[in-house]
Amino acid sequence: MATEGQKVVLITGCSSGIGLAIAVMLARDEMKRYYVIGTMRDLKRKDKLVEAAGDAYGKTLSLLTLDVCSDESVKQCVDSIKDRHIDILINNAGVGLVGPVEGLSMDDMIKVFQTNFFGAVRMIKEVMPDIKRRRSGHIIVISSAMGLQGVAFNDVYSASKFAIEGFCKSLAVQLLKFNITMSMIEPGPVHTEFEMKMFADVSKKEYVGTDPETLHHFRTCYLPSAANIFQGLGQTPEDIAKCTKKVIESPRPPFCNLTNPLYTPIVALKYADETGSLSVHTFYHMLYNLGGVMHVSLSILKCLSCGCLRRQAISPT
Repeated sequence: MATEGQKVVLITGCSSGIGLAIAVMLARDEMKRYYVIGTMRDLKRKDKLVEAAGDAYGKTLSLLTLDVCSDESVKQCVDSIKDRHIDILINNAGVGLVGPVEGLSMDDMIKVFQTNFFGAVRMIKEVMPDIKRRRSGHIIVISSAMGLQGVAFNDVYSASKFAIEGFCKSLAVQLLKFNITMSMIEPGPVHTEFEMKMFADVSKKEYVGTDPETLHHFRTCYLPSAANIFQGLGQTPEDIAKCTKKVIESPRPPFCNLTNPLYTPIVALKYADETGSLSVHTFYHMLYNLGGVMHVSLSILKCLSCGCLRRQAISPT
């Protein structure tokens, strides 16, 4: 149970990856400012979190069962918290989906939206009446850079992240009236078991219904390029946790928070050309014309990013 002065933090999807890293980092805060409630669908998968939390488990970290795709589970979880008091909600639970659209089932596409979009909406909807009544709270969503710029063969996943970005940007306006802050954490590639398993699975999948040319592009252009991008630009879950903690502790938490400065020029492309053609054609050339030498693209991105960072450093305030 939280002690006086501690902020109660509810985090979804804590069995591994980013959710686990955020839960551990907040629970092990040296000043013990947070009481973390880590959640997952199946508490049989708690061992990694418990081990990583160490002596914080049972003191500043407790665990609850929660399935963000179930109205009943969400309500039961929030009802079990003393006075339903949650200061910070971190929506982290998510699933991925990669591959040619023609070879993906509608059921799989719907599952992505059920978790990534409706799961987060369900959580926000459940806690919103309480935090609005208290006129205090911080809602954080672990979104993605793909919610700002779409990526080939990640069409459905990107769409789910675009959807939650739009929902939260709209909701953030009215929540300000109740002194409630909304923040999006927008990572690029992150080295997690979830990502590695997904890439291993898709490399073996047949994608029935996809034409041979598209399948060839997916396997010989996209997958090798994606592997290079993860190697060259990938962050760790701990990197994302540090960014999230910084946002929580900011006196004026920003709405958008790209965790990787190397992605700044990628996102900037969409704003540099109001027609949208620049970003579409740039990504086309990166995928199809530079696929075999993606390290060149990564080097360019790093140079562009360094240039952006230098300009920020010397620009007047």
